[in-house]
Amino acid sequence: MKYLYLLFALLLSAPAYCLHIIGGVFSYECNGGGNYTFTLKMYRDCAAAGGANFDSNAPFSIYKQEANGSYTLLTTIQRGPDSIENLDPADNPCAIIPPNVCVQEGIYTFDYQFADWPSASSYHISYQRCCRNATISNIETPDQVGATFTIELTPASQALCNNSPVFNTFPPIVICVNEPLIYDHSATDAEGDQLVYEFCSPLLGGSQGGGGPGGGGGCNVVAPNPACPPPYAEASFVNPPYSPINPMGGSPQISINPLTGLLTGTPNVQGQFVVAICVKEYRNGQLLSIIRRDFQFNVAVCEQLVDADLNTPGLTSIGSDYFLNTCYNLDIPFQNLSTNNSFVDSVQWQFNINGGVEKYNSWDALVHFPEAGQYEGQLILNPGSLCNDTANIFVDIYPDLVASFDYDYDTCYAGPVSFLDHSTILGAGQIQKWRWELEPNLIDSIQRNPVYIYEMPGTTFVNLEVEDEHGCKDDTTRAVVYQPVPSIILVKPNDTISCAPATVFFNNQSSPIDANYNIQWDFGDGESSTDISPTHVYRDTGNFDVRLEITSPIGCYTDTTFNQLVRILSPPVADFSFDPTNPDNFNPDVNFFNKSIDAKYSDWYVDGRLVAQMPDFTYSFPDTGLHEVKLIVVHAEKCLDSLVQYVDVVPKVTYFMPNAFTPNNDSVNDVFVGTGVTRGVTDFNLSIWDRYGQKVFETTKIEEPWNGQVGNNGKIATAGVYVCVVSFTGPRGEPFKYRGYATLVR
Repeated sequence: MKYLYLLFALLLSAPAYCLHIIGGVFSYECNGGGNYTFTLKMYRDCAAAGGANFDSNAPFSIYKQEANGSYTLLTTIQRGPDSIENLDPADNPCAIIPPNVCVQEGIYTFDYQFADWPSASSYHISYQRCCRNATISNIETPDQVGATFTIELTPASQALCNNSPVFNTFPPIVICVNEPLIYDHSATDAEGDQLVYEFCSPLLGGSQGGGGPGGGGGCNVVAPNPACPPPYAEASFVNPPYSPINPMGGSPQISINPLTGLLTGTPNVQGQFVVAICVKEYRNGQLLSIIRRDFQFNVAVCEQLVDADLNTPGLTSIGSDYFLNTCYNLDIPFQNLSTNNSFVDSVQWQFNINGGVEKYNSWDALVHFPEAGQYEGQLILNPGSLCNDTANIFVDIYPDLVASFDYDYDTCYAGPVSFLDHSTILGAGQIQKWRWELEPNLIDSIQRNPVYIYEMPGTTFVNLEVEDEHGCKDDTTRAVVYQPVPSIILVKPNDTISCAPATVFFNNQSSPIDANYNIQWDFGDGESSTDISPTHVYRDTGNFDVRLEITSPIGCYTDTTFNQLVRILSPPVADFSFDPTNPDNFNPDVNFFNKSIDAKYSDWYVDGRLVAQMPDFTYSFPDTGLHEVKLIVVHAEKCLDSLVQYVDVVPKVTYFMPNAFTPNNDSVNDVFVGTGVTRGVTDFNLSIWDRYGQKVFETTKIEEPWNGQVGNNGKIATAGVYVCVVSFTGPRGEPFKYRGYATLVR
């Protein structure tokens, strides 16, 4: 992929002391006898007008560390840069870098002879310079602080006249946000010592406190002269999320391989970030030196200029490699998804086919492959140009898979149908899965050669789908005609022993049969039917053979005779008598006598209620009137008969009048009133007459007594004999009349 770098406000001009320091690193070379060559590679932002140049008299201070921990300044050497070179921000011929991107490398070198060498103390060589870019995102107040470039000659390094490691290349000036960063930040060591890489903190030095470059004034000036002694302050990171070991975040976070120096990650925030890498040099496990490189990463939004991209159904990609696995598809359309802009002048597709290269110059390509196999190709944008991009295409066409099957069964007698898979692969490969739809909408088997029993005859469309180890599939559908006669005729009547007339349902459970079969029934009584499962009425008694004949649509025939399958019996005869035949409310008990013929079970019902289950029984009627008595009899074969008779329980009444009473209020025989059984009596009348023929009392209420007074109203009737006349109508309308005498005693 080729990119256009879009650097927005990152690299615009700023005050002179701000657009300056963007990194540096010290290294040394031991020349022997205490003589060393020191090299500082320093980097500045040269984009904006007014930015500070490299110091023409950069003060390099040499300190010796004393035993008590203090530092003694041995000397300060002032040097100008030996060379100043503009670094190419990108080696990509398609990259268009804005004019405000400029990075210069200034190289300072100088020699120094140490009088006390090798020493038991360390020497520190330092240079301090303000200031950093104000647009730096990850450290605090970047425009107020500078950098310290320093290196330590340890006693172990002096003793071995060791040379420090030297970084191989300068990091990329511009990297793309949300694009993977892979940069080899390794160094080379002349003696081949072990190098270990890690993130560390940039060192601070110098400030805008006063003084110009190369001047004095202590540590809080642009370029302290001399440089301040160790130890040096570390940069304060904006936290969260930044820190020395996480200087710019990312997803995944920027990291460095401690053994190889490979810097990887994907920055996801646009901006400028100070990053420091320390490389530790070991020999036989002893630390000799630590080289610290401080540099600035510019993370910018990048736009693709030339990016080869394509698509076709089933295509997958890893980076610029595209993979297509397809199931015997020989004509494959490739769609060019590359950005068609002014940077794309020409397009070429090429595929290695049959030992040659077939090329297509159209934007999209329809490629015909001769057979199954593996093929390689490319989509090239701007072929032959420096500004090009290529997508590699790998096509694997699997051999053709053909689904096929056959089936077999005994066409005349019902049984299982055997299905035989004949599917093939026209080339190398193996079928691994079978999926049979043996009946519509029902997946019946995943076996290769299933056996299936159909319950119903007819034409069924069977589908077979096969799948090989690559996931390629093919299917086929065939019509399976299944019309045998049943291997066994099964008939289940709902009743085989019954009484005439008997209705019998013959459930034909033979399989397979349907309406296309010729069905012939003979019921044994001269009647027949062509229904699959008929209903027949037997009207005569006897034992009957039943015969069933079945002929399939293709002419296969079978029959079965069920001997004496149905037995029709005479039903029982219900009959009974009872005594007395005219019961009444004074004699309600009635004896019932069962006179039925062929009755094994007897159920007696009175007024619809079951009252007895025995041949004979006695029943006491609780009330007068006409009562229904029903007898249901069942013989041993469950046939039944019934008889209903009615029993009339006659309601009878009685009425008795007293012949004397004594109305003297002693609560004994004080009134004259009749008694008896009078339920159902109507039109009652009682009248009492004296010997002169005068009526002294009359009532229509049977329960109302005569109290010995005329009209029961206060005039005392005289003692004597009175005539009593009573009349009423009985429960069934019969008239009753009584005449008697009542003696009133005072």
